[in-house]
Amino acid sequence: MLAAVTGAEGFIGSHLVEALVASGASVRAMVLYNSFGTRGWLDSVDPEVMASVEVVPGDVRDPRATREFVADADVVYHLAALIAIPYSYRAPHSYLETNAGGTMNVLEAVRSLETPRMVHTSTSEVYGTAVRVPIDEEHPLQAQSPYSATKVAADKLAESYHASFGVPVVTVRPFNTYGPRQSTRAVIPTIISQLAAGNEQVALGALTPTRDLTMATDTARAFMAAADAPLDTVVGRVMNAGSGNEISIGDLAKLIARKMGRPLSLAAEQVERMRPERSEVQRLVSDSTLLRRLTGWEPQHSLDTGLDETIAWFIRPENLARYRVGAFTL
Repeated sequence: MLAAVTGAEGFIGSHLVEALVASGASVRAMVLYNSFGTRGWLDSVDPEVMASVEVVPGDVRDPRATREFVADADVVYHLAALIAIPYSYRAPHSYLETNAGGTMNVLEAVRSLETPRMVHTSTSEVYGTAVRVPIDEEHPLQAQSPYSATKVAADKLAESYHASFGVPVVTVRPFNTYGPRQSTRAVIPTIISQLAAGNEQVALGALTPTRDLTMATDTARAFMAAADAPLDTVVGRVMNAGSGNEISIGDLAKLIARKMGRPLSLAAEQVERMRPERSEVQRLVSDSTLLRRLTGWEPQHSLDTGLDETIAWFIRPENLARYRVGAFTL
């Protein structure tokens, strides 16, 4: 089976590439073109794994490059996106071009080439602050940031291409994913890296919002489960992928500090790390019943075991050295 993965160089994409190779798939990986020849996190993946991966520099914003990338694939996993919410306040047009326009290019390529299946990546951010919990797929969509608005648009494009043209697309909507390789723009790497660097006072944004956290390898398995399930059971559907548990940012910081055996003093909530008040998503907790029922997917990591693995990766000096500890990353 040939699996084509957009956004393969990213945090979740690199974990998905590893999982696909381990499953026996041949992988074609699109990485965002750059003149340095770097391949993001794929440069850190075991060379034996990468021997089964065809790396293709490209950009989903380019229709021709996208069509050439999709050609002959048995399944397309579409992960390419701009994801940092704070930067979406500064550059919303870029998010529209990549997240919505790029998704349309992938959908159009899958439609014209008659690719057997496409797995489209959504995000729990499209739900906004929960109006009821747990959040199932019928929960209202609320675009509380330019990022989430462009992901709502991408999801609706996927829905429309299935309804209008019969494109065999299934949408997986992960809740907050964490694990090795994640950027320090995300809260768990921010906490771990500051504590690992010896900081007792950890700088964070809002402490009260709650999040539903899933290990990256479990999120990758959710994508693969959606690709492997019988076509008539999942195509055209949206399925949440989350643990069903929530924890506040403040309590998460305390848990990580305990696991690392480090003293912790939470700094006052830093303005530069805060979202605008009406843009902050206060509560996220997933109902993943549909994904579990239709595909058999279950997370293999609890928050405890996932954090243990993540901390172990980040505190290795060669990994911690990749990050600008304490700097606020958009």
